Amino acid sequence: MNVYLICSGVLVIVYFLLAHNVSLTRVQTKVGFGTDSDPTSRLNRAIRAHGNASEYVPLFVVLFLYFLASGASGWITWVVVIVTICRILHPISIFIAPDLNGRHALRFVSAVGTYLGGLALGVALLMRAFLS
Repeated sequence: MNVYLICSGVLVIVYFLLAHNVSLTRVQTKVGFGTDSDPTSRLNRAIRAHGNASEYVPLFVVLFLYFLASGASGWITWVVVIVTICRILHPISIFIAPDLNGRHALRFVSAVGTYLGGLALGVALLMRAFLS
């Protein structure tokens, strides 16, 4: 069982589920393009959850696959798992928060985990560049 491939696969599936959710929500709300400004609307939430995943998932999948190919292990594997969990929790937090403008603890934790995990993986890349 390869953690890097599992985490990459999970992120890809989450990404496409969120994309499909936008399409379904557009059909249900009869809004083919754009959205309204209501921070509580289902369509706004769907678009924002998918948009946020679009910003992070491709980069993380590339990083995960690089570390897999380079034989990484140890703390990097834990960072990959934590980032994946955060990227799963973030869209959940968008859908359960009262509105998109308010603060929500799960959204905060998942965002911080994403940022710190991304920074850690960036440092790991630099360490490999300078130490190899």
